Amino acid sequence: MTTLRTPVGVAPAASSATPPPARRTQSPGWRDPRLIAGLVIVAVCVLLGARVLAGADDTVAVWSLRHDVAAGSTVEPSDLVVSRVHVPADVMGRYVLATSADSIGTATHDLAAGELLPLSAVSTETAAELVEVPLSVAPDDLPASVRQGAVVDVWVTPKVAEPGSDRVRARLALDDVVVVAVPRTGDSLAPRTTQQVIVGVNETGAADLAGALGELADGRIVLTRQAGS
Repeated sequence: MTTLRTPVGVAPAASSATPPPARRTQSPGWRDPRLIAGLVIVAVCVLLGARVLAGADDTVAVWSLRHDVAAGSTVEPSDLVVSRVHVPADVMGRYVLATSADSIGTATHDLAAGELLPLSAVSTETAAELVEVPLSVAPDDLPASVRQGAVVDVWVTPKVAEPGSDRVRARLALDDVVVVAVPRTGDSLAPRTTQQVIVGVNETGAADLAGALGELADGRIVLTRQAGS
């Protein structure tokens, strides 16, 4: 080996040995266990994510009230907003599904903003399909909550007891009829002995209207209303 003399000493000569060739990193093949494990993990994550998204979208679109709606008012789509809710199958049929852009019906009682719209809260019968029947009811026999759009039962108490009975029993004259109007008297200071209430009888009830009117004309009329109807 040849040596070189430098001002600071003796330096070894450069080695003539050839350095080893560089080794290149090879890409793993498709049979690499790590690649297979990664693909399995990705597939499992995709399946789990799909199930979670499917469960999160297990909802039903129903109508809810955008604002307060008074009893007797026509409920329009503009009064409503679509709400997606989790509704059990056994109660799904109790609410109005958000599938119609037409008029929903008439509110049978006051509706509050934000509540879901139940089927029992609207009547689809129009005024043209009803026979209007005026009733004269004593104020004590008329619930204060009865107003336009309410659904009531009309009872009549005969003046005398039936033969063979020692007491007077009321009979149901009209069942589930809609209050069309409750006209106000002109002079609010005058004492009222009766209050006129106009109810609408559908085609089914109109068939028995003759018998009902006969009972109503010969007895005391009492209106009953189930709370929330």
